[in-house]
Amino acid sequence: MLKTTRTLLAAAVVGATLLGTLQTASAAVTATPGQFKVGMEITYPPFESYDGDKVVGSDPELAELLAKHMDLKTSFVNTKFSGLILGLNAGHFDAVISGMYVTPERAAQAMAIPYAQTGAAIMVPADSKERPQKPEDLCGMKIGLEKGTTWVPKFEELSKTYCVPNGKGAISVSEYPSAPEVTQALLSKNVQAQVEISGAAHMIAERSKGRVVVSSNELIYKQTLGMYVKKGNQELYDALKTAFQKTKDSGEFAALLKKYALEEAPATE
Repeated sequence: MLKTTRTLLAAAVVGATLLGTLQTASAAVTATPGQFKVGMEITYPPFESYDGDKVVGSDPELAELLAKHMDLKTSFVNTKFSGLILGLNAGHFDAVISGMYVTPERAAQAMAIPYAQTGAAIMVPADSKERPQKPEDLCGMKIGLEKGTTWVPKFEELSKTYCVPNGKGAISVSEYPSAPEVTQALLSKNVQAQVEISGAAHMIAERSKGRVVVSSNELIYKQTLGMYVKKGNQELYDALKTAFQKTKDSGEFAALLKKYALEEAPATE
C-alpha cells in the first residue's frame, strides 16, 4: 500500500510538472503570456477599422479565431502599414494580420502564412469622365496609392514598358500614409484615380455617399494575403498554422471568407 501510494504521489508530481512545462511552453508562444498581440493598420475597412472603441473587420475576426484555438486573448496594435514589418521585428507585436500581401520582399523579412486571396480595384471621382477598367487604362493619369503597397513597382513597370512606348503617357504615382488620405486626395482632384484592395475599395465608395465610384469590374493584380510572424519564432509560427487549420476544420474560416467576399489562398502558396 505504501509503495502504491508513493507511486501515485510520484506520478502526480510528474504530471503536475509536465502540465506546468506545457503551460510554460504555451505561454512562451507570445511575448506577453496569455495574449496574442496583432499589429495592423486600423483604418482599412473591411479588413480592419474602428466601430467606436471596438476593432472590427475580417482581420480582427480571423485573429480572434486563431487566438481562441490557441487559448489566448487578442489585443491589437494600430500601426502605419509601412511600419508593420519593422514593428514586428522590433517585438512590438507577435504577428501582423493587416490585409498584407505575400511578397518575396516581405517573406525575406518575416515568416508568412498565406490565408486568403484578393485583388485590387480602381476608383475615380463620380464626376470623372475617365472610367479605367484595367491597369493599361491608367496610362497618362495621376494615381494615388497607400504607401507600402506592392502596386507601386507594378505601375512603374507598366508605365515604362507599355504606356510610354505606345505614346499613351506615363503613369504618375503618388503615395500617401493611409487609404483615407488617398481618398481625400482623389476628392480634392490631386489624383485622378485611386487603387485599393477590392473589398476596401467598394466600402470606401459606399461610404463616400456617391462621390467616389469603383470603375473596374474585375480584380486586377490578384494576390495572396498573409499573416506574418517574426523570423526565428518557429513556436508561434507552428501554433498559428495549427490554429488556422482548426478554423478550417470547424467551418469558421469558410464563413469568414464568404462574409468578406474573399477567396481561400491557393494550395500551392
